[in-house]
Amino acid sequence: MKKIISAVALCLCFAATANAQEDKLVVKPSGRILLDGALMQSSNDKADEQTESGFNVPDIRIGMTATYGQWKAKADIGYGRSQLSVKDVFLEYDIDNQNLVRGGYFVHQFGYQSATSSSFKVSMEEPETHSAFGVGGRLLGVMFLHSDDKFLGTFSLYSDNQSFKKPANQTGYQGSGVMSRLVYRPKTQRGDLFHIGVGLNYELASKNRSNMKWTAPYPTRVSTLTAIGAQFDDAKSDFKVSPEIMIAKGHVGLETQYIYMNVNRKGDAPSYSAWGAYGNLRFLFNSEYTYTKNDAGIATPDPKSWELVAAYNYTDMNDGAIRGGKLSDWSLTMNYYINKYMIWRVSGHYVNAGGNNTGLAVTPDKNNFSVLETRLQIKF
Repeated sequence: MKKIISAVALCLCFAATANAQEDKLVVKPSGRILLDGALMQSSNDKADEQTESGFNVPDIRIGMTATYGQWKAKADIGYGRSQLSVKDVFLEYDIDNQNLVRGGYFVHQFGYQSATSSSFKVSMEEPETHSAFGVGGRLLGVMFLHSDDKFLGTFSLYSDNQSFKKPANQTGYQGSGVMSRLVYRPKTQRGDLFHIGVGLNYELASKNRSNMKWTAPYPTRVSTLTAIGAQFDDAKSDFKVSPEIMIAKGHVGLETQYIYMNVNRKGDAPSYSAWGAYGNLRFLFNSEYTYTKNDAGIATPDPKSWELVAAYNYTDMNDGAIRGGKLSDWSLTMNYYINKYMIWRVSGHYVNAGGNNTGLAVTPDKNNFSVLETRLQIKF
């Protein structure tokens, strides 16, 4: 009997300890450092005057994540080029193992690229199509996420990012919108992945004079140069739709996404349409691709893995009298995943851009831009 009582008491102690651990506040520090170097040139004289090779530390971040039971909070502060900026700041509640609600200032899910951090793009920088249509930035809002074995669905309500930086009496009416990403994933086993999805976004314009603006940079952070772009002071709303496909078999993976945007303008002004697409063909030499469910995409490869990524991006922002410009980008990137905290990348891009009459690009004329760059990134 004493043995039984002792065993029961021991079990109760373990249960109490486990319950106490569940309710314990756990705080973890986080950080990131990007160390970049690049050689680049432009064929256009005006653009070449601002095209400077060199070294840069474009991003240093320090933050923390706190968890308590089903609650999670995160705050990140970034430092780059002598400026401090707020990154992710949000509070999250895990309803159960498949559902959560997140509120604050963060990147909401729309399309394949939106679920991964800017430093984890496999072609080193975000595809210009995703940058051009402004769907990858942080927004103040709330997002519901459902993720099970076969399906991911998100729904967001948000205000534009100026609402996080200025009081409402300075901004006037702040643009607002709804956003969603839906993904069906019948295959998520290691070395055998497939998903198909769509992103949807509808946004009402803010009250600012230039109330809607979209730009895409050349693919480097050592020099910051705008390649194409368009802006409006008479926009009423915009709508975006974005189908995506991901497939991976063993050592080979393919990621592709298309984005179409339509801007509804005031009065008799004609609507404006633009579109773009990209594809990443990935080769992982000494491991197989795996899947991350809450992000709905290929997970960061195993430590000590070598990867080669061939990518192409095309973006067309010309429509009628508005010539935002056209851009094509061919790239080849080598990624070495040193360990769980460090990645080394070497990337070459050849970009053809031009035809911009909005004054946003570094030059309105045709420009052939080439860059060879490397990055050591540390993230914990």
